[in-house]
Amino acid sequence: MRIEEIDKNMKIETTIDEPDLIWLDAKELPFSLHGVFYDEEEGCYLRMPKNIAKTVSTGVDNLNFRTAGGRVRFKTNSSVIAIRSVQKNLGLMNHITLLGQSGFDIYRKNEEGKDLYYASFRPPMGMTEGYSSKCVTDGKLAEYTINFPLYDNVYDLYIGLKKDAIIEAAEPYKIQKPIIYYGSSITQGGCASRPGNSYQAMLTMWLNADHINLGFSGSCKAEEEMAKYLGEVCKNASAFVCDYDHNTSSVEHLKSTHLPLYRAVRKANPNLPILFMSAHNIIRTPSPFTERFEVIKETYNIAKAEGDEKVWFLPGNKLFEGLGWDSCTVDGLHPNDLGFFRMAAAVLPYLKEMLNI
Repeated sequence: MRIEEIDKNMKIETTIDEPDLIWLDAKELPFSLHGVFYDEEEGCYLRMPKNIAKTVSTGVDNLNFRTAGGRVRFKTNSSVIAIRSVQKNLGLMNHITLLGQSGFDIYRKNEEGKDLYYASFRPPMGMTEGYSSKCVTDGKLAEYTINFPLYDNVYDLYIGLKKDAIIEAAEPYKIQKPIIYYGSSITQGGCASRPGNSYQAMLTMWLNADHINLGFSGSCKAEEEMAKYLGEVCKNASAFVCDYDHNTSSVEHLKSTHLPLYRAVRKANPNLPILFMSAHNIIRTPSPFTERFEVIKETYNIAKAEGDEKVWFLPGNKLFEGLGWDSCTVDGLHPNDLGFFRMAAAVLPYLKEMLNI
């Protein structure tokens, strides 16, 4: 389909000086959205229904607006691909890049069908209300994925393509039912240098499997409302990855919520593959993480003893192991790109077994 066939002549304010660009709304066909949806009432992209998020906690309600895991996919032969975002930057955190927190990056599928990093749409320093950016291509028809920011609100995203370009829908993911990830700021993507370097984004590309990121920094506490929602959202999932112990206030909190969360998800989804992960212990000294490890392992052991053959357990001390394990975080807690790569590599064989691929 030629772009001029779907051009709505929208006038988009942009700093990009490029002739013959037509701007299209990312939430409209033939673009496909993944990991986020557009809430008309709120006028922005969300990761879960607003009415449910607000019943869980203030933290989940606020972080629901941050678009971690969001993607838009399409095919084009445009020699230029540009973006114009309308978003809210709430101030740069001191342990993550501006690109990771507020920016977009883009991947291109090669001739072998592998998604490879192509370019970054880098936000300018001091950006508060959105920005424009572009990249140049070879003009050949290819499939692209644009990843949304990990820690910013996005109200609108427009994609600029050459007027004479072709635009088509992307091929569906091989595994169309998403993998659901529930966890802490690490799950949300802190502190990847850019959105595509979160460990879930890597796994989505390696497995050709959709995903939904339900990581909420400091706010994943397995509340009853969240457990109920996870049970419901997992009804249309291919697998569930549970990794929230960093956010529990105490070992006792984890004990009181971990097994009930598993039971809520399992009751609603009798055949869903579930992976329990425990937090990494980068400090390698006695810490509460050792006790939390035992709590999570106990849930796994109980499930297995009850005959559940659809559960797996990945110990956190396996996530960064190997040469350079101490170089895997930015602050002793949040992974950098090396840490996220190690996490993705550790989770990969589990998901392959869980998904029979």
